[in-house]
Amino acid sequence: MTEQPETLLKLLCDRRNLGAPDFVALFDRTADEVVGKGGNNPTCSERTVFRWKAGQTRPESLSADTRRVLQAMFGCAVTALLAPPSPAEDPQAPAFNLEHEINMTARDAQDDASATAAASVSDTSLDQLADDVTSLARDYASLPPSEAFRRGRALQEELQSQRDRTQIPTQQQRLLVLTGQAMALLAAAAFDLGSFDNARRMARAADLYGESARFPLLRAYADGILAYVAYFTGMPAEAVSKAQRAQTYGGLGDVAQQRLLAIEARAHGYLGDTDSAREALRLSLQAESGSRDDLHDGVGGEFGFSPERLAMSSSSTALLIHDGGQAERSARRALDLISQKPQASRSPHVLGGAAADLAMARLLSNDVEGAADALTPLWDIPGDQRVTGVLVRTGQIQQFLAQPAYRRSTLPRELRDRVEDFTRSASSHQLSTRSALLQLEA
Repeated sequence: MTEQPETLLKLLCDRRNLGAPDFVALFDRTADEVVGKGGNNPTCSERTVFRWKAGQTRPESLSADTRRVLQAMFGCAVTALLAPPSPAEDPQAPAFNLEHEINMTARDAQDDASATAAASVSDTSLDQLADDVTSLARDYASLPPSEAFRRGRALQEELQSQRDRTQIPTQQQRLLVLTGQAMALLAAAAFDLGSFDNARRMARAADLYGESARFPLLRAYADGILAYVAYFTGMPAEAVSKAQRAQTYGGLGDVAQQRLLAIEARAHGYLGDTDSAREALRLSLQAESGSRDDLHDGVGGEFGFSPERLAMSSSSTALLIHDGGQAERSARRALDLISQKPQASRSPHVLGGAAADLAMARLLSNDVEGAADALTPLWDIPGDQRVTGVLVRTGQIQQFLAQPAYRRSTLPRELRDRVEDFTRSASSHQLSTRSALLQLEA
């Protein structure tokens, strides 16, 4: 036969499975609600709870506030709670208990939901951060890389701060994507500044953000940067591997494919694999299915790959496989396309790269005067916008003009000295790591 509980309070606690620690916590919450005196609210200890359940406390010995809390907790008078349950009282107890339990559950749920809502960021703030990342990507081509890096770093810090503030999964995922995009732009800026090791590290970080956010488009872009770094540091086989792996990610649009195929073509050219270089170059020029994606097209800018940039890259590939005619045609197309853009929208990187490629193509035909004319747009590029790709190309021209056949000729010597001065007067942060491409024979 089941032993009769000492008090109705014990009976109700047993039915609720309310142990002493939970009782104390519930008592404190209820005191906050029904008494509301802050530090002067009544309290109880676990030892007190055991005495109440055992019927060792007289109701009149409790303070008025304590009696109010107990009555609110269990929905019946304290005199009944601290007395043995009677047959008449016992059947009513569950009804009182259930009503109060529903009330407390609702309040607890509301408190938890409020706490979760507080641990979030506004959608307006997220929209602004997304706009800021997009603006940096689209402004990138016209900015000095040092300024792009400064803006990217500020964005990265703000995005990380917001990630620490929210517990909302969808917001966390969106912030991971945006942080990865900011990190990718930082990697591009580090590369343009000639800091190859740090560019590689940042590109890998962007790739990890893309993996964590399940955003393969960012991973493809990051692999493209890693391929560029490998290419410029004398590891063309790795560049081919990175570019080819990037092409396996799903959802890539035409622009993304053009970018990765152009990188692959140049790496094949570096390796001396003319057939593979021509095939990758052909595919890059024919990637026009109309497919788009959210990063390379939706955000665009530095994440994109404009027609003039594709033409410039094609001229560089043609030079690597010693096709001077194709190099000149592609370089001229790049310069024609960029001349059609407003002055403020022209990329010094593309302008300088295409001018240098056109000059080198003419030098391969021993047309020094034509090379000097081709380099005319180069001299107006500000020192802080002479990025790695431009400086490597001008460095190759300088080496080419240092050949014994040109040493006694006036124009080649003057042109070599001017190119040397152009490189020397670039930002002091540029090309801190010497590119292996400068060792290639022209």
